Amino acid sequence: MNRLARLARLGLAVGTAAVLALGLTSSAEAATGNIRYFSASGQEARIDNPPDNVCINLRFRAQLLANNTNKTVSYFFGANCSNFTGDLAPGRAVSYQNPLSVRVIG
Repeated sequence: MNRLARLARLGLAVGTAAVLALGLTSSAEAATGNIRYFSASGQEARIDNPPDNVCINLRFRAQLLANNTNKTVSYFFGANCSNFTGDLAPGRAVSYQNPLSVRVIG
């Protein structure tokens, strides 16, 4: 009986670890769609399916920033998500704010 109890505890521990591991991997989500941005000279760049809660530095200051994702995007005047400027709802765009970094917030 003692050996059976140890096997049951081991099975429970392995099962719990598997559930926790799967739960952690599924919580890392990404927005569906893209963030498009344009420089003052008309250069275009985009970020496809950006991850949630990760600061992304843009390649250049965005004169126009368009959120074509299914989640809200925060945009920042400075690099590394410094100097919060505003939030951009899905399907919205903003111009003349000149952000240099963005973060999907959900």
